Amino acid sequence: MTLSSPTALREELQRALPDRPFSIDFWDGTTLPPTNGTAGPTLTVRSPKALAHAIMAPGQLGIGRAYVSGELDVDDLDAALVMLDTWRPPALHGRAKARLAGAALRSTGIIRPPRPPQAELRPRGRRHSPLRDRRAVRHHYDVSNEYFSLFLDESMTYSCAIFSRGAKTLEEAQFTKRELVCTKLGLQPGERVLDVGCGWGAFALHAAVEHGVHVTGITLSEPQAQLARQRAREAGVADKVDIRVMDWRELDAEPFDAISSIGMVEHVGSVNIDAYAARIASLMRPGGRLLNHGIARLRHTDPEAGPFSERYVFPDAAPLHLSRITFALERAGLEVTHAEGFRDDYAETLSHWSDNFDSNLQRAIELGGEERVRVFRLYLRTARRGFETGFLSIFQVVARKP
Repeated sequence: MTLSSPTALREELQRALPDRPFSIDFWDGTTLPPTNGTAGPTLTVRSPKALAHAIMAPGQLGIGRAYVSGELDVDDLDAALVMLDTWRPPALHGRAKARLAGAALRSTGIIRPPRPPQAELRPRGRRHSPLRDRRAVRHHYDVSNEYFSLFLDESMTYSCAIFSRGAKTLEEAQFTKRELVCTKLGLQPGERVLDVGCGWGAFALHAAVEHGVHVTGITLSEPQAQLARQRAREAGVADKVDIRVMDWRELDAEPFDAISSIGMVEHVGSVNIDAYAARIASLMRPGGRLLNHGIARLRHTDPEAGPFSERYVFPDAAPLHLSRITFALERAGLEVTHAEGFRDDYAETLSHWSDNFDSNLQRAIELGGEERVRVFRLYLRTARRGFETGFLSIFQVVARKP
C-alpha cells in the first residue's frame, strides 16, 4: 500500500504550465484540464510508479519507462507527437524545476523504486563490437518472424518502400524499391551479388528470381536466416541464394560483381563507417557496383539517437549524415555516381506499417507481450514523424569500384 496523492503535482503543474494543449488524468480520478479550449491528447498517469520512473531517470528515458510499463498512457499517440513538435512550453528555471521535482516526490508517497521494464536493453561491452552488435540486433529482431509479418507486406521487406513512382499499395511499393535497386546496380544473369543485412531475404529472392543472379545474404538473426532459406526453397532459387548468419566483419575476400546494403548502414556507427566502407570495397571486383540504401540525419545539430530508441528499439543504431557516408565510400576508393532521397516515401511506408500493426494488436501482444507492443506502436509513429518533419531522410547512394 502506498500513501500517495497527486494533489501536489497537479497543483504545481497547473502553476508551471498555464498554457496546456493537453489534459492529464491521475490515478485518483482527478484531472488537470487543457487551457486552450480544444480537447488535445489526454495523458493518463495510472499510478505513482509513473512519477517514480520519471524521478529516477529524468527526461526521455524515465518517461519512456513509465509508458512502456503501462504506468503512463496516452489516448492518441499521433496527436501527442504533433503536440510535442508544435507546443512550446514555458522555460522552467532552477526554482520552478525544484518545485516540480519536490511536488512529484510528495505525490509518490512511500513507494519502492520500480525496476525498468523487461523490454529494456542496456547495451554492454565496447560500442559496435561484434558481440555487442549481435546482441543489439537480436534484441530487436528475434521476437519472432510472425511478429514482423503483422505489419510488413507479404515479401517481409523491412525497409523504405517507394510510392513516388506510381505504386498504390505497400506490396507494389516494395516491389518497386527492390526492382529499382536491381536496376541501379545493373544486375546481369549469372553475376554474384552480396546483400549485407539481408533480413528475411526479400531482396535476395527478388534479385535471384527476376534477374538470375547468385546472391549471398548475411544477417545476425538466425530466425531471419531460417525463414529466408525456406522462402528461397519455396521460390525454386535455393541454388542461387545463400543465406549466412554472420557479421560483416567476418566476410572474407570473395569477389562480388555487385553489393547491396539496404537498411544496414544505420547500425554501423560513426566509429566503424570507414572500416565498413573499406570492407565493402575490398569485396568488389574492379568495375563492381554498390548500392547503399540507408537512413541519414539531416541536421548537424541533432544527436545521433535518443535514450528511448537506444534502450527499447534499435540499441546503438545511429544514422549518420549523407556527407559522412559518401566520404567513407570515397575514402575507400569508390566513385560515388548517384544519390537519391526518398524521405516522403519512408513516411508513407511507416504509415502503412502503423496501420497494419494496429490492426493486429491482440496477436502482437500474444507473440511479444504488452511492453514490446507499446514500444513498437510508439516507435513506428515517432519514426514517421522524423521523416515528416525533416529530422531524418533516406538515401540510395550508388558507387562503383574503378
